[in-house]
Amino acid sequence: MAKRAWSVTDLLNKKFKLLPFEGDWFAAFDQPELSGSWFIWGHSGNGKTTFMLMLCKELTKFERILYNSLEEGAAHTMQRAFKNAGLASVKRKLILVQETIEEMCERLDDHKSPNIIVIDSFQYTNLSFDKFRVLVRRYPKKLFIINSQAEGKMPLGMTARRVMYDASLKIFVEGYRAFSKGRYIGPRGYYTVWEKGAREYHGS
Repeated sequence: MAKRAWSVTDLLNKKFKLLPFEGDWFAAFDQPELSGSWFIWGHSGNGKTTFMLMLCKELTKFERILYNSLEEGAAHTMQRAFKNAGLASVKRKLILVQETIEEMCERLDDHKSPNIIVIDSFQYTNLSFDKFRVLVRRYPKKLFIINSQAEGKMPLGMTARRVMYDASLKIFVEGYRAFSKGRYIGPRGYYTVWEKGAREYHGS
């Protein structure tokens, strides 16, 4: 059976669930769709982890989050990062796990599972590009946020780069600023993680 074809009228009348970002978040990323995939990458020491957790805190205003910390799990470094980002206030709106993709999918199959999934980091998933696409399509109403290691100004590894190009929101973190590189770019185009550090790195 052929897949459904959309007319222009169908497309223009279609309703999308968007994140109602305001303030600095809107200035950086507009109001992106709450499904599909986002991709975040950058080098250590540039504020990437802090940004990701600040983003998670903002997103808990709208949805529950499953944070799959494949790289660190419930380590002391994660505890400290969560405290520094003020995540104590979100309580049960964010749950931290360290699971294989198969175990994570078993959790996501529950109809009460969180609608936002953070995978940290992509290099620990052992997923091919095709398997990642299958994962996202398996849960069409959920949003996958992927953290990746970097090589230069690009994600580390060809598969990670393909996943990045496929994402609707691409965020590169450098010098304590998170720059929108994807299909959603706000009027300013970046989010400042740490003002003093960003000024010293980028200049005024």
